[in-house]
Amino acid sequence: MNRICATDICRVTRAGGPLNLFEYVVDRWERLSLQALLHVSEVVQSTIIATVIGVLIGIAVYRSPIGSAVATALASTILTIPSFALLGLLIPVVGLGATPTVIALVLYALLPITRNTIVGLASVDPAVTEAAKGIGMSRFGVLTRVELRLAWPAILAGMRVATQMLMGIAVIAAYAKGPGLGSEVFSGLIRAGSANATNQALAGTLGVVILALLLEGVYFLIARLTVSRGIRG
Repeated sequence: MNRICATDICRVTRAGGPLNLFEYVVDRWERLSLQALLHVSEVVQSTIIATVIGVLIGIAVYRSPIGSAVATALASTILTIPSFALLGLLIPVVGLGATPTVIALVLYALLPITRNTIVGLASVDPAVTEAAKGIGMSRFGVLTRVELRLAWPAILAGMRVATQMLMGIAVIAAYAKGPGLGSEVFSGLIRAGSANATNQALAGTLGVVILALLLEGVYFLIARLTVSRGIRG
């Protein structure tokens, strides 16, 4: 197996020809695994930040039909902005790298989380909250110990949708020099026609799909562990 290196890209060949996809992944495993870890990390961190913001917004507006409509409309508006355009607007302000990537991902994740928080809290049976107040719970206690617990399945579903959506959007973040597998996909597409360019793009794309499936499994386990059987049923 021979290596022909040009700048920072090594084109790995076998007997003068390109490697197949499996051989390419094995040869570049260290780099690909690091990019995969960075990809998951930025998506998970962005989802957590968006969850904190989205849940707080949901708590603030769920009792107000107008407030709920405005919050949902604003989050929907953000989601209509093309990712390239949003990143292009952020780059002059915060520069390249992880910062514009995380900001963009958080903004895109707000809609499903905020909307599901509002729906989940609004769907709590008033009789349940009245019963909680009747046994002496404070308003904060009712919110944290009753309403949010009953709304948790809806919130978790919003987080799951946001995470799967961000896995794909994070690929586009390579445009802003963001971390993750998007750099592999972009580099492969830019080098189309050269040795192993297709393998590079495919490795990045399949990596995103596999990571998305793994995170879906993680959400399934979280739901099994945190949602009571009565609510699931």
